[in-house]
Amino acid sequence: MDTNTKPLAERMRPQTLEGYFGQQQLVGPGASLRMMIEQGRLPSIIFWGPPGVGKTTLSEIIARSLGTEFYTLSAINSGVKDVRKVIDKIQSGQSGIFRSEHRPILFIDEIHRFSKSQQDSLLGAVERGTFTLIGATTENPSFEVIRPLLSRCQVYTLEPLPDEEIVRLLRYALDTDSILSQRSISLGETEALVQLAGGDARRALNILELVCNSTTQSPLVLSNELVRSRVQANPIAFDKGGELHYDIASALIKSIRGSDPDAALYWLARLIEGGEDPSFIARRLVISAAEDIGLANPNALLMANACAQTLERIGWPEGRIPLAEATIYLACSEKSNSAYLAIDRALELVRSTGNQPVPLHLRNAPTKLMSELGYGEGYRYAHNYEGHFVVQQYMPDSLQGKRLWEPQTENASEAIMADRQGRRWGR
Repeated sequence: MDTNTKPLAERMRPQTLEGYFGQQQLVGPGASLRMMIEQGRLPSIIFWGPPGVGKTTLSEIIARSLGTEFYTLSAINSGVKDVRKVIDKIQSGQSGIFRSEHRPILFIDEIHRFSKSQQDSLLGAVERGTFTLIGATTENPSFEVIRPLLSRCQVYTLEPLPDEEIVRLLRYALDTDSILSQRSISLGETEALVQLAGGDARRALNILELVCNSTTQSPLVLSNELVRSRVQANPIAFDKGGELHYDIASALIKSIRGSDPDAALYWLARLIEGGEDPSFIARRLVISAAEDIGLANPNALLMANACAQTLERIGWPEGRIPLAEATIYLACSEKSNSAYLAIDRALELVRSTGNQPVPLHLRNAPTKLMSELGYGEGYRYAHNYEGHFVVQQYMPDSLQGKRLWEPQTENASEAIMADRQGRRWGR
């Protein structure tokens, strides 16, 4: 492809660490990752961060710095067969000698989309040192990457670019890009560019290109008004390529929380039309069902999970229908965040009170010594009592009587649970 036909973000992709914007906590002078690269001692890595912060670019720079082979797979369209094919290709090309002294790098974009079996297929080669794995993910790797693979990787968190770095990048693009530098373009105001970019370098460059291409005016001074008018006229153009639309996703969840199904459907449609990954939307609906609806309607979580599973089975574009169904159901459900608040109270209590001992009667006694020490003594088995309930101590001694769950009795479901608990415990 002719360089001049590439998008600006691709034309501005840096080739070295010196030209890399952001992530100075990792690749700045004396930073840990930079030192590993310079010393040639690179572990397998997971780069975790939002879109447009340089995960792919940094991986390519690392391979170039080490002078080693760079293989890529996209989790969107690669299966176990593709993984094994690449591994075989790497192994067959080794014959004991690399083209460089370093292992080849296998880069897997959006590794969180790999299934357990796909991730399992990587384990053996990673353990043998067949290649250095670099995975990129926008999702928390603790939840999305299997534990055996995660334990063999160093996780680095990439942060959204600071405002000043976005501005520096845009000025650099105007000064050095093969096309834009031929025009007389300057940044008069930067607030709108920075706000719309949201720390995403690729998005910032897409917006800059969109605005500059929208006019032949010369000289051109970019203003907040011009930027906002051009982006408003074409709201999807600057966010092409399937990047996550965090602001719109936030509007979707807040519309569900606010019980407005029409607004929720509108924001759902904006995500779909903007090229959002449907599985990302489904995960957000599952979170909303647990966080915002919770005990007021436990069926909401079942509905959201069923939506996510159905989406995997039927694919796209039919998947838009269960997404719409779940969105409407969640928006119309009664709301409660009592479980969300309760677990946060519990976590804060644990952090503030430390490791409180488990009461002896709640402890297991698998050995004779433990029985002699009183483990399990006095425990009353609830099912042996009327109503499958008996009053006894469950909290640590110092926390007896502490209440963490505060039922929100304005909804019928929790009112019933609260009434039952009140009668049981005499509250």
